[in-house]
Amino acid sequence: MSMVDVTAKPEVYREATAKGLIKLKPETMKLIREGRVEKGDPLSIAKIAGILAAKNTSSLIPLCHPLPLTSVELNTKIVDDSAVKVEATVKTRAQTGVEMEALTAVTVALLTIWDMTKQYEKDERGQYPHTVILNIRVVRKIKQ
Repeated sequence: MSMVDVTAKPEVYREATAKGLIKLKPETMKLIREGRVEKGDPLSIAKIAGILAAKNTSSLIPLCHPLPLTSVELNTKIVDDSAVKVEATVKTRAQTGVEMEALTAVTVALLTIWDMTKQYEKDERGQYPHTVILNIRVVRKIKQ
């Protein structure tokens, strides 16, 4: 087993954008909008968590190349009464792409939102029937 050998590949500009969504109860969304989540602002904290995750992707994903990231932009947006969309764009000049970093950023940001709001999402049995993370995917990739 080994990492893919990229020694002979030239360093070029690379960019990747990934997106994902978390569905929450309307009551939880109201708390987010009104700034009443007990742990703090989940959307702001999710941005920081996503950026940190992108920077540490090679420590989390076996055989993933460590890359010198030049930019990580993470955006969160309330899309309706029951969902938050997260989008991450990662840039570098390297021998391999940054799709894994963008996907990791989105995933960790969404997990952070879940963690910060889970106390409001439980039903009477202690389950989370309304909380769903979905559609995590790469939506754009550039290599120049």
